[in-house]
Amino acid sequence: MFIVAIRSNHGVLMPPGSRKRYNRWKAYQQRLSHRPAETRYLREIIFGKRHRRRYYQISKTNTPDPTGEESWYIMTNFSIDLSPNVAELYSLRNWIEYGFKQVKNELGWADFRLTDYESIERWWEIVFSAYLLVSIQAASFQFSPQSSPTSTSLVPDSSDSNISQHSQHPDWESGTT
Repeated sequence: MFIVAIRSNHGVLMPPGSRKRYNRWKAYQQRLSHRPAETRYLREIIFGKRHRRRYYQISKTNTPDPTGEESWYIMTNFSIDLSPNVAELYSLRNWIEYGFKQVKNELGWADFRLTDYESIERWWEIVFSAYLLVSIQAASFQFSPQSSPTSTSLVPDSSDSNISQHSQHPDWESGTT
């Protein structure tokens, strides 16, 4: 499953006689981390008939943007109607990109660009090896047997306070983007 940004001129193949349809704008509350929530607008764009892959236009401002100049365009393949949540899910992108940038800076990788295939392959081997080593030792990956003696499945130990330690951080803001 994915949610990705696309360009406003993103091409979509449609059968002859099909048309592009814009649904009505829907208001939603965009929660912001250090400011009050803002009312923003989004609408679904349907090419021909609705398919599993859906397209949305999200206004960057507090007014509907019929021209598309102040909008993001999103494509997703989630099977359910995400119109109330797609903008909030997409806004997580900023935090993910920020986190990757911080990690690259801390590791000293921000100043390097990998252009040949062998270097890229080696870099990903290092990243996945580091991830494996961390995940083996991480508290959230430690499992304990379920209390039922007949069950053989493993479930996370919910009594472990280390699992929720991230949400106790003073800068953690639950449900904000």
